[in-house]
Amino acid sequence: MTAGKTALEHAHAPAAEARDRSQTLSQAAIVDHVRSPWTRLAGVAVLAAAMAHVEGVLVYYLSRFVPGIPDQYDHGFSFPTQYMTVERSRELATMIMLLAIGYLVGRTWWQRAAYYLFAFGCWDVCYYISLRVLLHWPHSLTDRDLLFLIPVQWWGPVWEPLAFSLAFMAAAAIVLKVTRRA
Repeated sequence: MTAGKTALEHAHAPAAEARDRSQTLSQAAIVDHVRSPWTRLAGVAVLAAAMAHVEGVLVYYLSRFVPGIPDQYDHGFSFPTQYMTVERSRELATMIMLLAIGYLVGRTWWQRAAYYLFAFGCWDVCYYISLRVLLHWPHSLTDRDLLFLIPVQWWGPVWEPLAFSLAFMAAAAIVLKVTRRA
């Protein structure tokens, strides 16, 4: 017997070692689950969807309370110049948040780019879903929308950003599949 241990302690040692090994394996499984690019991708999707809804709510409030901003754009609409600086800063902050998601979640630069593209694509698709639910707009994929303000106002049909967003998400999934071991 080892000095200082009783016979009872020696009898329970194998069970304690097995319990410790089991706990270590369980912790390793949890870590592997969190390290999985698909688990991280799901987290990115949830965060991007939540961000999109917040932006959809913002557009809802703007259309209700700010003079000159309709809830549906017509061909004569131009974003009010008195709000342009603030709105561009909001747009830039959104892009920075999406980039930060990619940077924090990815392990390699390829993965960071992929998670950014996925976050951007998911955010954009969910943004249009949020607008549809809150404002009953767009009516169709050919409806004209103000897509970006940076560097200038960029207008186009709704289907264009949705097509790019879906392509971004698909490209991100391919990159993550190729780099999943990183």
